[in-house]
Amino acid sequence: MHFLRTVSGPASTLGIVAVTASAITAAGIVLLAGCGSAHGPMPGAPTPEVTVVTLRSQSVELTRELPGRVSAFLVAEVRPQVSGIVKARLFTEGSSVKAGQPLYELDDAIYRAQLNSARATLQKAQATAAAAKLTAARAAEMVKIDAVSAQDNDNAIAAQAQAQADVAAAQAAVDSGTVNLAYAHIVAPISGRIGKSSITQGALVTAQQTQALATVQQLDPIYVDVNQSSSEWLQLKQDIDAGRVQAGASGAPTRIVLENGSTYPIEGKLQFSDVTVDPTTGNFLLRVVVANPKALLMPGMYVRAVVGEGVRPQGLLVPQRAVTRDAKGTATVMLVDADGKVAPRELRVTRTIDDQWLVDDGVASGDRVIVEGLQKVQPGMSVKAVEAAPAGVAAGGTAAGGTAAGGTAAGGTAAGGAPSDAGR
Repeated sequence: MHFLRTVSGPASTLGIVAVTASAITAAGIVLLAGCGSAHGPMPGAPTPEVTVVTLRSQSVELTRELPGRVSAFLVAEVRPQVSGIVKARLFTEGSSVKAGQPLYELDDAIYRAQLNSARATLQKAQATAAAAKLTAARAAEMVKIDAVSAQDNDNAIAAQAQAQADVAAAQAAVDSGTVNLAYAHIVAPISGRIGKSSITQGALVTAQQTQALATVQQLDPIYVDVNQSSSEWLQLKQDIDAGRVQAGASGAPTRIVLENGSTYPIEGKLQFSDVTVDPTTGNFLLRVVVANPKALLMPGMYVRAVVGEGVRPQGLLVPQRAVTRDAKGTATVMLVDADGKVAPRELRVTRTIDDQWLVDDGVASGDRVIVEGLQKVQPGMSVKAVEAAPAGVAAGGTAAGGTAAGGTAAGGTAAGGAPSDAGR
């Protein structure tokens, strides 16, 4: 009866008791939660599991992707060397031409006439030279018997020499006329692809004009001219001198990436590096030569060249997903030390290679870097480290394209069963 009276007391007394009990319970929950966040998992809670990658030193090939432009291997602008009216164009624009192939035919009537005149002059000079030779021979015999004076003999000899000189001059005129007549038939100076014609049939062209009639370009092989920053080259040179990088050989393979992101199927070779830095850009030229049998690369096309710079024998690669940056931009990772506790570490990184950072300083071979579970760990916390699966292996230990444990491959047979419909 006493207990019943206590419970059935005034409503205000019951409210005070209820509020007091709720407050005590809430304070206890907050206290337990605070203890768990400050000192790691609550007593009895499982140790957090994280995925780690153990770093290993390896030989790392250093490459640099640089912007560039395609340029022709050989370029020849076709210009007339004599004046005349264009009688015919003898090629198809955009086609391939061979060296010496006729391209334009000029009206050669005037040059043919000049050549014929020069030949006639030559024949006249040759006849005069023959007569002078006979006269000089007779004078030489007659002077022996004093039939002519010594002066007349000397004059005959001089006349013969002059006649021979006239023959030589006439022959030179014939040679010049032959060359001019040949220039009236314009031919390709090199083999390659010829572009559009800037003139048409009936147009007047003049010798040594500034406008080219057409342009022939050799496109196989072809050049890719890329530009590298002098500061990047200086850093690479310092790494080579310090022994951190082994220099790549001249003519190292170079991969070409096209405008649409696809890779050109044929590798090129670095031919040479320029010796002068452009003062306006701070870059210098690298020239790559690459085969172009299908004319996929065209002059003026924008490409990117992946140029080999050398090899770092003892390189360390850290997955990008393991690296974070603080407010100052410093790269950091979380490691699991020998005691199984989380430890932060600052890195010095220089470049990315695929999905990894190349590390210069901050970690060493054998360090275990956390790649998954970073959001649930803090420095000093004890964790359970699980090594990440090798690349190309799916969860559960099956390779991509393989058969899951207890499952069937596509088109295969289930355990103890008949072939599946997928394989029929």
